[in-house]
Amino acid sequence: MQLIFCRLRTHQWCFLLFNVILFHALLFGADVVEEYLLQASPTTYADAQTLNIRERARKLDMGTVKRNASEYFHISSAEACGDSDLFLLAIISSQAENLTQREVIRKTWANMSQVQGYGLLTLFAIGIPQTQAAQEEINREYENHRDIIQGTFLDSTNNAILKTTMIMRWTVTFCSKALFILKSDEETFINYRSLMEYLLSLKRHAEDLYIGRVHHQVMPIRDPLSKYYVPVSLYSRKYYPDFCSATAFVISQDVARKVFVVSMDMESSMPEDIFVGICAQKAGVVPIHSSRFSGEKHIRFNRCCYKFIFSSFGMTGDELVKAWEEINESRQCTMLDMYYGLIKCKALTYLDKLTSHRSTESEEFAGPPH
Repeated sequence: MQLIFCRLRTHQWCFLLFNVILFHALLFGADVVEEYLLQASPTTYADAQTLNIRERARKLDMGTVKRNASEYFHISSAEACGDSDLFLLAIISSQAENLTQREVIRKTWANMSQVQGYGLLTLFAIGIPQTQAAQEEINREYENHRDIIQGTFLDSTNNAILKTTMIMRWTVTFCSKALFILKSDEETFINYRSLMEYLLSLKRHAEDLYIGRVHHQVMPIRDPLSKYYVPVSLYSRKYYPDFCSATAFVISQDVARKVFVVSMDMESSMPEDIFVGICAQKAGVVPIHSSRFSGEKHIRFNRCCYKFIFSSFGMTGDELVKAWEEINESRQCTMLDMYYGLIKCKALTYLDKLTSHRSTESEEFAGPPH
């Protein structure tokens, strides 16, 4: 009887162990597979067009833009970088009228100028607002903070590529000594500490770096009624090249030059992240996937989890304040705290995604309201 009892207990332990392993595999397996499958492969540049683009980027002269800055920028912030050798330049794509969100970002995660002694600078990229009154508010905001780059185009979702191109143009013209460039969205929380610690740990030259949440084998939308419609004449291949989510990605200075060079000859009627991905591919740059970038996902808040990740999308002002206050507490996260935090925020994020998916299906099943 005792032997049977021991065997039963052994089977129970095996069952529990199996479920623990299965739980972790379901929770973290997708990230592990993504990291493996989306590893950047060594690239050789045998294509004459790619070699030409890389050479043009190397010899790029932005003197004309410097001398005629007012033709390209309504507010240029030309002196923002100065002569300093920045480690990380962060440029946040923001809606022109959204002064409140920019102020929250300044007071929270962007309220840093260095990590481990390495300099960083945060700026906001905007277009022209709808009204003169809004422009006057932006002018006052600029006088107070000196951290705005404003283009000469109307600020709208249709001009997202113009804004991204402006970011690249400004970077290679006025901040060419910045080693890395982070492009992010105003709804995205960025953990500067974990991101810069990762960049400092890279055992590679700061060249051809294009890292973020990589999207793989995305097909162009051919439906003319869709706002994301891309005709075959614009892009004829079955799949887009791999690209990083526009919510947050990091490139090295040379990639900014290469993307800018290619963008001058590109059509701009497609989503901005795909646009950057195509430019990168033409220049021989392969994106690197990191699951520590959230992409378009909102990561449920947990203090230790947020100390580890690089980004989380879909953050309201109140959420940004809470996240910033808690991750800056003096309490350190032990390995067990970090493990529990990652488990918790990942599980809750998956539940949110599942709930959202079910809600969408219910709405589609119910049909349009009468």
